Amino acid sequence: MKKLVYSALALALTLVALPVFAQQRVDSVQDAGSFVTNIISDVAVPVIFALAFIVFIWGIFLYFIAGGHDEEKRKSGKQLMLWGILGFFIMISVWGLVNILVGSVNLDNEGPSDLPQAVEVR
Repeated sequence: MKKLVYSALALALTLVALPVFAQQRVDSVQDAGSFVTNIISDVAVPVIFALAFIVFIWGIFLYFIAGGHDEEKRKSGKQLMLWGILGFFIMISVWGLVNILVGSVNLDNEGPSDLPQAVEVR
């Protein structure tokens, strides 16, 4: 069962990440950093959120459906729901802290907008 889950996860990651790798051309260090950042924000973060959601849903299944009369399955389901919610909380907290850091340090790659424009000499 574990091999099937790992194989399906690897296939899903490959199908999601393959078009991203095929469209990116890296010519400088800044492009490489942008590429890695895009992979993290466009592929890794949604996959991790999806895994936390699946863990939470599996915990609900174990607690309510599979653990109807089995106290051990109910306990396992409760733990999985707790870990899923904790994972969501940690990911959203880190995401918020990163956005605060980016907003306060102004890490966008645009130049300053208040510089005067060069005057064209004729």
